[in-house]
Amino acid sequence: MAGNTRFVRTRERMTMGIDAIASFNAESTAEEVTEGLDLTGKRYLITGCNSGLGYETARVLALRGAFIVGAARTEEKAKRALEELGIEGRPVACELSDLTSVRACVQAVKSDAQPLDGIIANAGIMALPENKQKHGIELQFFTNHVGHFVLVTGLLDLLADDGRVVILSSGAHFSAERGLELDNLSGEHEYHSWRMYGRSKLANILFARGLAKRFEGTNRTANSLHPGVIQTNLTRHMSEDVLGPMMKGLKLKSVGQGAATQCLVATHPGLSDVSGCYFSDCQVADTLKEGKDDNLAEELWKRTEEIVASIA
Repeated sequence: MAGNTRFVRTRERMTMGIDAIASFNAESTAEEVTEGLDLTGKRYLITGCNSGLGYETARVLALRGAFIVGAARTEEKAKRALEELGIEGRPVACELSDLTSVRACVQAVKSDAQPLDGIIANAGIMALPENKQKHGIELQFFTNHVGHFVLVTGLLDLLADDGRVVILSSGAHFSAERGLELDNLSGEHEYHSWRMYGRSKLANILFARGLAKRFEGTNRTANSLHPGVIQTNLTRHMSEDVLGPMMKGLKLKSVGQGAATQCLVATHPGLSDVSGCYFSDCQVADTLKEGKDDNLAEELWKRTEEIVASIA
């Protein structure tokens, strides 16, 4: 009975938290969802801080007083971004497709011995036209999921007692009509750029869900989200012949609107008890049925650990 009571109370707190953000929507900007917050003394790590949504997220959280640990493919790119923004921060290199770089990033951040109030896994690659691999794993899955898995799990010792992990997924996870395809991690079986991208984004959702499960009984949270459709550097691998028709008829968000959901999930006081959810347009949203499969999340976790352990 006590266990059921705790569950009900947690569910009630989550409902109250979700009610607290009811006024936000697809039109809300990152500045609007963080208005009035004082993040002074808080520290957030953001991957992909040098462009697009990561750049805007770093700007807005710093505007609210946060210290930014900005990660980019090279330390030079991260440093330049922080300097351009004129914010206090710590630049670090983190090439997500290179686990040596990811592990070095983990050690660099740990050497600061400062707790992280949030980790925002923002960076990624999208819709590679041809099947590329790293260590025999399709590159989008490796970069978007495995790289962030190593980074986030490596930094959990630094995550504050009420710290939040925010994993950027995408509505494109609905393109993963064959699910995770754990028997096709190489991507060689009928490679399709969007299906493979969708698969990596489904993995992001399940990783956040697996983290949330491990955070139960603590004040830490983990959530995933779809930022919306924004034309950023993420589309750099796509030709105009492909990108043009795809964007036609879609209502694009501004970068400020695109960064809103991740800033909201990372900072809003009302979401301190909300974990294991998927957000879109600043609200909780639905996923593929596979995105709610806790057994699949555990299978992915174990398979990812095996991949990581096999790479020296």
